[in-house]
Amino acid sequence: MNTATRIRFYVGALVVLAGICLAYAMATWEPITSSQIVLFVIFLVLGGLAEVYATWVPAFRMEISSSIAIYLAALFILGLPLAVLLVFLTNLFTEMLLRWDNRSDGIEGFVIPVLFNVGQLIVTATLSGLVLRFTGHELLVLGSGADYVYAVMAFSIYLIANLALVTSIISLTERRPFIYTFLRGLKEFTVQYVVLCVAALLLTVLYMISVWHVFLALFPLALVHVSFRGWVKLQTEARKTFENISKLLDERDHYTAVHSTSVAELAVCIGRTMGLSQRQIESIDVAARVHDIGKVAVPDSILLKAGPLTPEEWVEMKRHPVISAELIEGLEIYASVADAVRHEHEHWDGTGYPSGLSGEAIPLISRIICAADVYDALVTDRPYRKAFSSARAKDILCEMKGRDLDPAITDALLSYLEQEEDDAVLAVENASCAL
Repeated sequence: MNTATRIRFYVGALVVLAGICLAYAMATWEPITSSQIVLFVIFLVLGGLAEVYATWVPAFRMEISSSIAIYLAALFILGLPLAVLLVFLTNLFTEMLLRWDNRSDGIEGFVIPVLFNVGQLIVTATLSGLVLRFTGHELLVLGSGADYVYAVMAFSIYLIANLALVTSIISLTERRPFIYTFLRGLKEFTVQYVVLCVAALLLTVLYMISVWHVFLALFPLALVHVSFRGWVKLQTEARKTFENISKLLDERDHYTAVHSTSVAELAVCIGRTMGLSQRQIESIDVAARVHDIGKVAVPDSILLKAGPLTPEEWVEMKRHPVISAELIEGLEIYASVADAVRHEHEHWDGTGYPSGLSGEAIPLISRIICAADVYDALVTDRPYRKAFSSARAKDILCEMKGRDLDPAITDALLSYLEQEEDDAVLAVENASCAL
């Protein structure tokens, strides 16, 4: 079963489950008061605005919205049927509104995203509501400590269900490990979710005074939304800044920009061959893509020189890994890999630069990038020589093993290259058989 089919099957199953949840909610409908109707309309508007202005988090391929507080408050105050109806109407409208321009993309680009986003929130809200219903606390007045305990239980189910459903679709589409992606999301977003849960409790308490007091909670809710949106914007702009620097390098030296991408892809493959964790592999990818960014400070006369560098020019060139590390170490998204970038030109025997580290004193990520860097340089045309063949490049790697390169990492690289060649031969044979 290919990825597209698995995604359709998953979303289809989710839509069926969401339909059952919606039918159950409507079947258990009970009479509502005028104040609940007013609050439902208020929540409908606020939830819609929150969804429209949700914050997209590129690193996790998901959105986080202050609508969570609205939906939880609806569960606490209005009960499961109205809360589920609120989630359904709000998200159906906003998803159609936000994705209307993508309707020509058909099932993959329009229908599936709409069905998934609406369906997963219906299921999430229903599961949280069932916790309250089956414990006999469907409506919470927050008059005792027990009410807060049940509120936290409902929130916990909401958090786990929401992240699990979103992580599942990410795992299917991007082939990321489910457990790692789920736990990483839980770690990164728990604080935001907790703050939104507190906001839901605040909305509930204010409603106990009067329906109009609910508006007093809008300021802190908006503040949370704006502050998180600002943080994500800062992170995104930082990434764009370095992408622009890479483009600048591409204009000066096309090899450097293309080289960094190639090294990143090869370094990731080495990490996978070594059986490293997904977190380590992601760090390798991030570090490798910016490992040569310090070359922006190297003069063209040195960077683009067609012949060997003089001793003085080598001193200048050797500054680039330090400059790369200094450029990125002040940014949170790169801070954890700055040290690896600084030392990616160190050698296993201690003859590298800038610090002359040796053996396992060199960060693991640095050693992996170094091996990928060397191989990519060997099989690429340079201003002062033509590219080596793959066979000759592998022979050179063997010569450098234990001297410039970590032996274990070199073995992993050679193993990966051999497997790639075997797969290529097999693909050609299969194609010939098919003809």
